[in-house]
Amino acid sequence: MSLSSLLLQFLTGLSSASSLFLVGAGLSLIFGVTRIVNFAHGSFFMVGIYLAYTLADKLGTLGFWPAVLIAALAVGVIGALIEMVLLRRIYKSPELFQLLATFALVLVIKDAVLYVWGPDELLGPRAPGLSGSVDILGRQFPTYDLFLIVVGPVVLGLMWLLLTRTRWGTLVRAATQDREMVSALGVNQAWLFTAVFALGATLAALGGALQLPREPATLAMDLNTIGAAFVVVVVGGMGSIPGAYVAALLLSEIKAVCIWLGVVDIFGYSVSFSKLTLVVDFIVMAIVLVWRPWGLLGRPQAPSRYVGMQEEPLRRASKGYLWLVAALGVALMAMPLLTADSPYTTVLMIDLLIAALFAASLHFIMGPAGMHSFGHAAYFGLGAYGAALLVRTSGMPMELALIVAPLVAAIGAFVYGWFAVRLSGVYLAMLTLAFAQITWAVVYQWDSFTGGSNGLTGVWPSEWLSDKRTYYWLTLVLVAVGILMLRRVLFSPFGYALRAGRDSVLRADAIGIDVKRMQWTAFVIAGAAAGLAGALYAFSKGSISPESLSVDKSVDGLVMVLLGGIQTLAGPVVGAVTFSWLHDTVARNTDYWRATLGAIILLLVLLFPQGIAGFAKQLSERLLRGRRRSPEVDVALTEKRT
Repeated sequence: MSLSSLLLQFLTGLSSASSLFLVGAGLSLIFGVTRIVNFAHGSFFMVGIYLAYTLADKLGTLGFWPAVLIAALAVGVIGALIEMVLLRRIYKSPELFQLLATFALVLVIKDAVLYVWGPDELLGPRAPGLSGSVDILGRQFPTYDLFLIVVGPVVLGLMWLLLTRTRWGTLVRAATQDREMVSALGVNQAWLFTAVFALGATLAALGGALQLPREPATLAMDLNTIGAAFVVVVVGGMGSIPGAYVAALLLSEIKAVCIWLGVVDIFGYSVSFSKLTLVVDFIVMAIVLVWRPWGLLGRPQAPSRYVGMQEEPLRRASKGYLWLVAALGVALMAMPLLTADSPYTTVLMIDLLIAALFAASLHFIMGPAGMHSFGHAAYFGLGAYGAALLVRTSGMPMELALIVAPLVAAIGAFVYGWFAVRLSGVYLAMLTLAFAQITWAVVYQWDSFTGGSNGLTGVWPSEWLSDKRTYYWLTLVLVAVGILMLRRVLFSPFGYALRAGRDSVLRADAIGIDVKRMQWTAFVIAGAAAGLAGALYAFSKGSISPESLSVDKSVDGLVMVLLGGIQTLAGPVVGAVTFSWLHDTVARNTDYWRATLGAIILLLVLLFPQGIAGFAKQLSERLLRGRRRSPEVDVALTEKRT
């Protein structure tokens, strides 16, 4: 560790901060005005670098800089079209519903890129005139990285001029504070949103295109980039462009220092700071959110007047519904016997049941409790690893591990929930994401205990459960008990108090309800249920890996809940079964399964904005009202029309 190497790492951090700022600034701008948590923003970054590669290849060496600009502008046009065709239809929907639509776009765009450019990594040409290096304290530093260091402040200055010295910028800043009032004053809100979305997409694509000489274009760029962009936006403050630049600098320099430190001996223990680069940004985000929930340079967001669909009170199941559930239970019990010739069906049904319990546990805190979580996979993974480690290290029987593993997940939810319930909305969701990523990083790197990236194998159920049909029946019973217990809690005094706190914190507090404690308890209950699902998953597969705690797993849970319908208790079960079945079926029948699945989700989003179960509920209520209407009413309505 020398002064020259520290300086080079510092400069490298500055160059990385510029690209990170471009992506974060675009995402912050879009969220500040439209309130859309745009999950597809990383896809714009990825498309930008792929388009720049193709254009640079077609235009030759001297066409590198035009290729970068044209790629950025082209992606801006694509972003504008996406906003006009899709997102404009769902602006008045709840934020999480919009998230589902943008997640579907991620799937479609990823397979579109795969179809056009293929699966191989593509390394672009060097930038003309900036392909060499300069000598700094006896070390060589790339000239192109010096150029990137300048790009960040220049773009920040141009954005400042645009937002403070133009009428359009004034409207954008006004919409960031109160978009409904801007519309009430006669501003064409639709075109303002389109312009903002196009500018945000252009900035993301520019950040991607400028990375072409530094790193190859890969299909994993979208999700990797969106995670970092979310962190930048939240740390800097939602809607704050200067905050995004400060956050990008802070995070990039902290990573650079971690790389510079390498492995350090502290009190006789070797600490690898370089490994912290996988999670240090999420650690910083967690600290900032706990200390200053609205970010370093942000301010508390004004509540939107668009509240979405009014949620009706939960009602107990009717007799007809109970008979339907009983018939479904009998059919599920008989499923292994009816599909004896297809062992794969039993395996798939186990996966569907586990997914249903996982989704129901997430819905428990998202729907009735009103707490958005982007990191629910942490409790699923804690339950899975808890069961695996208990069986492998202590020799605990599998039956007892199924009881203890949910308690391990509940302890994790107890700790994380204490911090999480102090936030709300997107900030709460980002803090849960940070905790999940920290947990994932610990599991991924603790080779001696968790098996690291290889995971743990040999986690099989007891001998009497070696037959998949027997294990299916055990899973069915435990999942049914778990879902029924969650449902029973919602109809208890605790459940009513939980929903009261969701609907009005002030009124609930006025009548003596400790809302934060209620939400904290709900976090623990949901964590235990997710831990049970994780334990069942570990024993069903015979192994467990860090992917069970990844962001993808948390996003899958969100999609399940939103696809089924967040305003119905049956929604998460319907959504889990639908999504898991579609995922399995589509993946086995086409190479471009992501695009097909994304298109199906988009279609369901547009046709059933209240979710599949919500639509079924509305349809059944309309049919019942039609049957109950008397003939006299029909005659009166006919006379009125004539």
